[in-house]
Formats: sequence, structure tokens, C-alpha cells
Amino acid sequence: METILKIEGVSKSFGGVWALYNVSFSVEPGEKLAIIGPNGAGKTTLMNVLSGLLPLSDGKIFLFGKDITRFSTHHRTQMGMARSFQSSALFPEMRVIDNLLLAFHGTKASRYGMLKTFYSYQECCDEAEKLLKTVNLWDRRFIQVESLSHGEKKKLEIVTSFASNPKLLLLDEPSAGLTSEESAEVVEIIKEKGSDMAVLVVAHDMDLVFNLADEILVLHYGEVIAKDKPDAIAKDVRVKECYMGIENE
Repeated sequence: METILKIEGVSKSFGGVWALYNVSFSVEPGEKLAIIGPNGAGKTTLMNVLSGLLPLSDGKIFLFGKDITRFSTHHRTQMGMARSFQSSALFPEMRVIDNLLLAFHGTKASRYGMLKTFYSYQECCDEAEKLLKTVNLWDRRFIQVESLSHGEKKKLEIVTSFASNPKLLLLDEPSAGLTSEESAEVVEIIKEKGSDMAVLVVAHDMDLVFNLADEILVLHYGEVIAKDKPDAIAKDVRVKECYMGIENE
């Protein structure tokens, strides 16, 4: 199967300070790759350059073998990339169901239609119902998003990112502010989406990382210092020194 994401020598500087330097790795179909590292390691910067929010200083990004280095965020979404942000990207004054339907229509030709309502498209409504039921939000579909709990908002944002049926999902701190039980629910939501969707997740939540990831990539001052299976990362001396603050004895 074709590699979904491949980045080669990606670097990003801000005023001469390198937030990312010579980062290279790939993501295969269905792979769940976690990116960890201390604050300031460059994790969110990496997500921003991958999604097209920031231009690169150097390097190349390939999606399904195609060079997308200069592609817009919208073009990357059309190709099968989706992203969930650390801070909520939902519309708080809109209802739960309307947030999700808006996400569906944002990636379809129906977004240009001015004469029909969201509810005129039965296929989208059926898919919205299916997704909301998977996160136990169907019964709350007609309330405003601002009335949801923090955990419910997080779950809604994740399923909203599924609306474009992505082949690659970028998640930035999906369990931030959640209880351990809610974090476990997030892991199950992502896993249940299926093996055909690759996931790139930035997280400080080690329970989420080790329960979800097939591999873990560790960033330190913008550079990759390790990429391996979770068990190997947990035993890596350099990771312990740089990330966990544990000196080698």
C-alpha cells in the first residue's frame, strides 16, 4: 500500500530560531503515530506546517506520493487530510447537529447551494446521526455547543474532523483537560474509526499515547531524537534524559 505521508528534511525558523530542523519520517495507511516532547519541542509547529497553516523554511511534504509542500490547507483537506486543534474550533452558539452538518457540507459540492437547508441532504443527516451516536451526543444534538461539557466538546470536535472522511487525521492534544475516563473514550473513538485511517497525534497524555500509538516519535528542540515502538521508547535512555528529565545512571 502507498505511504500516506512522507516528510523529508522539514525545517521551520522564526527570526533565525529553528522551531523544526531537518525532520523526516513517514506514516503508513492505518498507522497511529504519536508525537511527544517537552514544551517548545516544535510539536504544534510541525502540525501547522503539515496542515498548511505555516510555510516551510526548507524540506518537502508528500501526501499519497504527491508533493504538497506549497498546497493550501483547503487543497490538503480535499486530498484526504483533516485536523483537530488543541483549542476548540467549534461554533459555540450553533447547535451540536448544525456544527457537524456544516463540517459535512464544507467538503462537498452542496456548500455552493443557497436554496436548500442542511437537512435536505439525507445522506449527510444519516452520517451525522451515526457519528453523534458513537460519542453519545445524539440526545444532545439540538442544544448549543456552549452548553456542552468540556469532554463533550472534545468528542464533538473529533467526530467533526471525521466529516471529510479523511485518510490522514492530525490531532493536537485531543485529551487536554479530560478525565482519565474521558481520555480512554477518546482512544476508543479513534480506534473504532477503522484501520484505513492514519492518525498523527500530538499529546502530553501518556496513557493516550501508549494505548493508541503503533509508534512514537520524540521531538527535542525541533529535532527528531527517536522514533520506535512504544515499549522501546519507554526504555530509551535519551528520551528519558530529554523528555522525562531522568538522567542516565
